[in-house]
Amino acid sequence: MGTVPKIDNGISAKDREAISEALSKVLADSFVLYLKTHNYHWNVTGPMFQTLHIMFMEQYTELWNALDQIAERIRSLGFKAPGSFKEFQKLSSMKEGDSALDAGDMIRDIIAGQDAVARSCRAAMALANKADDQPTVDTMVQRLQVHEKTAWMLRSLIDDSASVKGKKK
Repeated sequence: MGTVPKIDNGISAKDREAISEALSKVLADSFVLYLKTHNYHWNVTGPMFQTLHIMFMEQYTELWNALDQIAERIRSLGFKAPGSFKEFQKLSSMKEGDSALDAGDMIRDIIAGQDAVARSCRAAMALANKADDQPTVDTMVQRLQVHEKTAWMLRSLIDDSASVKGKKK
């Protein structure tokens, strides 16, 4: 049996490691946001229940599918992807969700989570850009589009400025 050839894809080992570490943070933030969104899907109540229940399900399903793509990119760069809740808690910039929140605070918490993942994606993308790692850049651009659009849609749900009569922007 022969040895496994070393990775020689034009990205230095040092850059691949730095990118993988940044992607591990993206993965951790994405996983915590997935759990938070799933929690809120199960536990949301109130007049917006049906809308939020469906919206949260769409969001956690999209996040679930993204996890594999991010982890596989880390593996493609030659590193192990974090895969335990302990690792995710250590790497993530956010805390898990609180099912006791009301619907409005759940929305606000998920917006903050979407923004946190977007920041993690931007950090990983900056490293990938510097190393000319276009597959990672492409993945982060796709993730940013999802997280920024989702945050916008959620912000629109709780923006009541348009419903206040006589108020001008």
